[in-house]
Amino acid sequence: MNDSLKLLARDLTKDFPRSPRETLGGYVLACRTLDKCRAVCAGTEGEYHYNCPLDQMFLEFSGIDADAFRKQVETGATDDEMDAWVRDNAKQKEPIEVIKWNNHLRYLRISEMDDGLQEFLEGYIEECVPKHRPVYVWFDVYDLEEGRL
Repeated sequence: MNDSLKLLARDLTKDFPRSPRETLGGYVLACRTLDKCRAVCAGTEGEYHYNCPLDQMFLEFSGIDADAFRKQVETGATDDEMDAWVRDNAKQKEPIEVIKWNNHLRYLRISEMDDGLQEFLEGYIEECVPKHRPVYVWFDVYDLEEGRL
């Protein structure tokens, strides 16, 4: 394993990946995807998984292949280098398309999600989000659970 990657990888057995709200290459979810990928490469992923359905949302929308992303991460690329790599390797879109996608996810209410996700989140919120903390949008679930809100 690359020494730079060892230094950059978060130990997700002790810490959380970044908020899904943080951007990389202009995309929400991408920083979180990067943190999980680095941790998987370093063997410090804990309960987190790279290329999970959440990561796939970013990868599919951006047109980035999960294996290519991982190979770039394995080089020990910094956040700035990964930002540039994502911008260079994402499917070219009009800026407004990315903005709308980001905003859709940032402000997506659970009631607007498909039935399967609503059912899953009903139990997940009960189990993982501190009691009496309101969840206004989907990303709140992660930020409340992980202590950012």
